[in-house]
Amino acid sequence: MVLTSLVTAVALGYLLGSIPSGVLIGRIYGVDPRHVGSGRTGGTNVYRAAGPKAGLLTASADAVKGLVVVLLARALYAHVPFAVALAGLAAVVGHNWSVFLKFRGGAGTMTNLGVLLGLSPTALVAAALFGFVALYTSRMASVGSLTAAWAAFAAFVVLGLVGRAPMPFAFYGVGQALIITWALRPNIRRILAGTERRIGQRE
Repeated sequence: MVLTSLVTAVALGYLLGSIPSGVLIGRIYGVDPRHVGSGRTGGTNVYRAAGPKAGLLTASADAVKGLVVVLLARALYAHVPFAVALAGLAAVVGHNWSVFLKFRGGAGTMTNLGVLLGLSPTALVAAALFGFVALYTSRMASVGSLTAAWAAFAAFVVLGLVGRAPMPFAFYGVGQALIITWALRPNIRRILAGTERRIGQRE
């Protein structure tokens, strides 16, 4: 029974997370973000491809995906916190490596924030706060994303230790941090080389 819950939770999360919000919204604006900038389908690259409104719509849709996955998982698998955590993690994987886009996608930041909202608003606040400070000071979206991901992991560990969140959620915390870090490898290389693009920087 538990194994069935885990498998179906992963399938649910992955399929919903795979919905290519950025590509669908990009089509409305006559562009395909896969052929612009980084080639990712998240809000940052859609913003570069089609402007701020399209970028905001994409970011919002990606966050809603993550939230919906967790809400459904909580309704279906409330007795198995690990299944809820896996569903959220699968949503981020689906966003980054969508089955509908030949396993391409975004970096997972906004989908992750939606999952965090569903799992723990406290962890979301920690991630958003540290991520915003990093984004503001560096003016690099990738630095904000990486900081938010690892801040969320730290928050889940602390919340688990003090009994404010199920310990399986810490598994989600480390999982999402590793997935986002892996997805942002090219950005990390550019950060280290001093060539990472800053927000507002012209080509």
